[in-house]
Amino acid sequence: MEKLSVISKMIDHSLLHPTFTDEFLRNGCILAKEFDTASVCIKPYAVNLAKEILNGSSVKVCTVIGFPHGSSSLGQKIMEAESACAQGAVEIDFVVNIGKVLSKDWVYVSDEIKLINEAVVSLGAITKVIFENDYYTEDYFKLKLCEICNLHKPAFVKTSTGYSFIKQPDGNYNYLGATDHDLKLMRDKCMPLIQIKAAGGIRTLKDLLRVKNLGVTRIGATATKEIISEAVKLGYQ
Repeated sequence: MEKLSVISKMIDHSLLHPTFTDEFLRNGCILAKEFDTASVCIKPYAVNLAKEILNGSSVKVCTVIGFPHGSSSLGQKIMEAESACAQGAVEIDFVVNIGKVLSKDWVYVSDEIKLINEAVVSLGAITKVIFENDYYTEDYFKLKLCEICNLHKPAFVKTSTGYSFIKQPDGNYNYLGATDHDLKLMRDKCMPLIQIKAAGGIRTLKDLLRVKNLGVTRIGATATKEIISEAVKLGYQ
């Protein structure tokens, strides 16, 4: 059986929903500190809050850039990332320009990943490149993104934001998030030094262990308390 710390250090505790109040964000940071997660992934305006609460702990401050649609200009994304790092974020999850991916403008996509990653790394932080796989009906796009990331070597590639809802055949809007198919593809096609983050639909310890077995080293989760509590109940120490 894995140590409890192995489970907790796979979790980026997600505090990104637009309705989350300052009190909710504060309590979420305290919870993440208590459970010693890998990071708190918090809304950009609250990076300072997270840094203050997490000071003295091993929980890192993470935030998002170009979130959730990836449509900001390259210059805007770089400024967002630099501002977040200046405020204390050490992990930056950014969404690729989805329209450019679907347009197959690979020069633009490659430049964006390269320049944002370089800017963040130069400030002592790391990047996680969010593909937003639900928008791609063909594996071709995901494979191409893996190929580009192999060139520029971000720390992580990430499946989803968890906030891009696709119109389904029945007319409802939903998302698949981190599917086993996509996680296997990303782990197989990205070089070993690039880690995989699963986000969207990882809500239980069983989900976490399943994706861990596929090579995932981080998950984005709002159900952190439930996952850790389940692990403790099962005897993880």
